[in-house]
Amino acid sequence: MRFNYIRVSTQLQNTDRQLLNIECDREYIDKLSGKDTNRPQLQAMLDNLRNGDLIQVHSLDRLARNTADLLQLIDTILKKGASVKFFKENLSFESNKKTDPFQKLMLTLLGAVSEFERSIILERQKEGIAIAKQKGKYKGYQGKLTDEQKNELREMVQSKNHTITSIASKFGITRQSIYNYL
Repeated sequence: MRFNYIRVSTQLQNTDRQLLNIECDREYIDKLSGKDTNRPQLQAMLDNLRNGDLIQVHSLDRLARNTADLLQLIDTILKKGASVKFFKENLSFESNKKTDPFQKLMLTLLGAVSEFERSIILERQKEGIAIAKQKGKYKGYQGKLTDEQKNELREMVQSKNHTITSIASKFGITRQSIYNYL
């Protein structure tokens, strides 16, 4: 079987640019961070892998965000007798062939570059936020409720006439947000 694995970091992001017109028998889509390998669709795909299967991935960073996870996932896939192909980097790893040392070097280098790039982006983001805070332009998340609504929320909780769930529903927030406001 041919599996397409697609990942974006948030529910709002679009998956359309990944594996466009690449045919498959089954598609696995995760819409959450690649910070680790604890992703439901990734784990489901790995559980369904059989000897001779092929995993198709748009690019290395869609499968894993750090080199250690990338190497571990490739090893897991190959040990199950399956193969993996990365389209953007034009790299393939097949279980029935001896791994080409040059390809493993490229995998490790490209994985390290992706990890480095992600670290630089986060560092720049933190620097930008710090500068914006100094200028008074960055306020962070302001919350959904007005001060009046916050007071009403506190009164409702203190009165014990309402459940946390009903209060959350009334204000259109999560139960955790209520505890945060308290």
